[in-house]
Amino acid sequence: MTLAADTVFRPAIPPRRAGKPLALLPFLWISWRDPIRMWSERHFDEPQLHGNSAFGEILVVSHPAGVRHVLTENAANYVKGDLQRRVLGPMLAEGLLLTEGETWRRARRILAPLFTPARMATLNARMAEVCAARVAGWSLSARGRVLDVDSEMSGLTFDILSATMFSDELGGEAKGFERALNQFLANGARIDPLDVLGAPDWAPRLGRLASVRSARFFEQRVTRLVEARRARIEAGEAAPDDLLSALLLARDETGGPSSQGAGLSDEEVAANILTFILAGHETTARALGWTLHLLSRQPEHLARLQAEADAFDVSDPKWAEGLPWTRAVLEETMRLFPPAPTMARKALAEDEIGGQRIGAGATVIISPWILQRHRLLWDDPDAFRPERFLPENRKAIDRYAYIPFSAGPRVCIGAAFALQEAMIALAAILRVAEIEPVVRDEPRPVHQITLRSREPMRLRLRARRTATPVS
Repeated sequence: MTLAADTVFRPAIPPRRAGKPLALLPFLWISWRDPIRMWSERHFDEPQLHGNSAFGEILVVSHPAGVRHVLTENAANYVKGDLQRRVLGPMLAEGLLLTEGETWRRARRILAPLFTPARMATLNARMAEVCAARVAGWSLSARGRVLDVDSEMSGLTFDILSATMFSDELGGEAKGFERALNQFLANGARIDPLDVLGAPDWAPRLGRLASVRSARFFEQRVTRLVEARRARIEAGEAAPDDLLSALLLARDETGGPSSQGAGLSDEEVAANILTFILAGHETTARALGWTLHLLSRQPEHLARLQAEADAFDVSDPKWAEGLPWTRAVLEETMRLFPPAPTMARKALAEDEIGGQRIGAGATVIISPWILQRHRLLWDDPDAFRPERFLPENRKAIDRYAYIPFSAGPRVCIGAAFALQEAMIALAAILRVAEIEPVVRDEPRPVHQITLRSREPMRLRLRARRTATPVS
């Protein structure tokens, strides 16, 4: 299938509702099956929508000033809320994603030095090596090979995580982690009607029961890894210089007298590793998968990225400056397909947002899926137009109109890691491969904590005739 050059491509999206708010039963059904289907056309036209339901007061905020207020200016008034903790808490309760208050601030202080630009720069070469090895393993030919892109990108990002976080001590377990993660996201991470209705924790959730084995797999593997590395460090043995060792050795150097010099417990380290797997490995894999899909439909953008990949040299400290179209395509992909499509907050005290008073306990929803496709904020919002994010254009985009990594104090701590990982991975793939669609039908996004493809995403990769050897 060949598309004309410089066509405007609008990827398929789920149908949007028209009309009145959902009644209770349809709301529960859609929340369980695919939450992005609950949004109506009004959500993409109006700055914010306020209402009361059986679940209390709800405000959906889709304008930059309101997003800034909730995530930055008055962030202390807004917490993650019970629903997210109920869904993700069994695995991530002690991790940075879910903790609040002083527990979160202490962990953030300890973890922040591990993700500085200088430290991230030391990982570039290792990332490139891992990507080159993975791509070489595809053994591409001129005839091409059809790949399950979701699975391959999960494997690639897991290889990167294993190499940089664990010094390959999880080598060989990528498939097991992928299976467990898929099981968890398909079942355990769904929004169960009992969670929405506030049923007590002892009431059985069918999805949670179906994912017990996957949650146990994660906990056992990660706990065993943490305990073994802690034992090596305490025995005075030389430990690998990776992120796991850094997590175990990190100390709170700027906190108050009660916390200064303290580190993370083994439980906190394990929970944060699981958080990195879900919020890092999984989200980057999904961003890469959607990017390859979009490039398969847009040959002119594919050619631009291949030209950048041919000149890519990870040993150059300014390598990222040579990939402006690569970064722009990735950012436009995350605008259209935000890896984390919805964020919910609970107001601790009454407040006013965009002229609307809300009470304590109100639920405030900020959805990148809505915000980043909103008709008041974006020209031709459903079109794939990477030039929006080229350096000369990006400054026109409001900081709070584009939030794939959230914003404010709780902005994703691994945002720089994820972006450089995705850029390096994309360059490694495109310097050797042509990307072609296999079928005309578009993959449909579905919200399962992250934004996944409902059906396996399959693409044909052919060896480029003028490919630059992967170094």
